[in-house]
Amino acid sequence: MSAAAAAFTALALLVAALAACGTGGTGARDEGPAHSDTVTEASPSGSTAPSVPRVDAVALVKRDPKVSDAVKQDLKPCVADEYPVDVSYGSTTEGSSSDVVVNVMTCGDAVGIGSYVYRAEGKKYKNVFRAEDPPVYAEIDRGDLVVTKQVYDKGDPVSMPSGEEIVTYRWRDDGFVEVERRHNDYSGAVNGDSPVPEED
Repeated sequence: MSAAAAAFTALALLVAALAACGTGGTGARDEGPAHSDTVTEASPSGSTAPSVPRVDAVALVKRDPKVSDAVKQDLKPCVADEYPVDVSYGSTTEGSSSDVVVNVMTCGDAVGIGSYVYRAEGKKYKNVFRAEDPPVYAEIDRGDLVVTKQVYDKGDPVSMPSGEEIVTYRWRDDGFVEVERRHNDYSGAVNGDSPVPEED
């Protein structure tokens, strides 16, 4: 299992165990999802984009006409005022200010149901990317936008996907262009559950 998949699975298991999720939409990631119920703010590693005031990611998503009604309806607090939202700041659109990557997840199992990239244009943010085919998670990696989708075969539990699709996008002119696509199949022998073929 790849590091990205392990991180994604660890997040799902942790949130399910705590029956809580995500954060209030504060935090920064340059590689991978958050691994705890509290995300600290930090400057994305390797990013040269200037810092910007942190955004209200929940409000940003809810007022965005490009976000589906289904995602908006599911975007509710899991516990108290904690929303299942993971937010990253970094440079991926070559703008003058940091871009904002927002991942919206479910409360019960932390499955990504929507990933969005917002580009600063003056004092406003423009939605320049969205992916709403769950489970999905987007992150900034060395200036590229990397979107990971877990792949499930029939009968797979949420914590045990069969594989993943990793798509890398790069900003060109005024939009993202796909530059790489990879598929990883996970081993079925995790925890020794799968039978080992007998030797002749």
